[in-house]
Amino acid sequence: MAGLTGLLALALVLTGCSTDPLADQYRAGSNKGFIAGDGSVTEIPAADRGAAVTWSGVDETGATVSNTDYAGKVLVVNFWYASCAPCRVEAPALQKLNAEFSGKGAEWLGVNVRDQAANAIAFNQSYGITYPSIMDVDGGAMQLAFSGSIPPNAVPTTLVLDKSGRVAARILGALSTPSILETIVRDAIAEVPAA
Repeated sequence: MAGLTGLLALALVLTGCSTDPLADQYRAGSNKGFIAGDGSVTEIPAADRGAAVTWSGVDETGATVSNTDYAGKVLVVNFWYASCAPCRVEAPALQKLNAEFSGKGAEWLGVNVRDQAANAIAFNQSYGITYPSIMDVDGGAMQLAFSGSIPPNAVPTTLVLDKSGRVAARILGALSTPSILETIVRDAIAEVPAA
């Protein structure tokens, strides 16, 4: 009995050491109440991309952000929300890539689909996120803007827009291998913009 009590005490101590139980639940694969994408990657050849996507919204600080702010740059758009377990898991990798490409032709933008600004700001502080997020909870305008080309059918979803503002790639679900996104972004930076 003493051994069992000791094991239970150890389990409770270890449980208390977990920094993010929701992310841990996702990593464990228990899928408790969460449906996400499968991590599939869709790349669209330059000749097959649709028109540039026109969009605008207000970020967590109240600033207006639009596609014109990113003209001529590759833009990585990540659809997320704070209590999304796979969003929490991929956040450090997205921030690392954002920092890596800073000033090198690619920018990052989040689209928060469920939270209020205070939640997004708290998430950014917890995970060290430095790029802005449009707050898309009230009208879903960002999700609607992208639904015509290659929709973000799951959360998280990451879209890569080319220098002309056209969707070049989509990662449906959590970013399982950051090097895939890194390669897609490098390829998009190297492309000659559409006329």
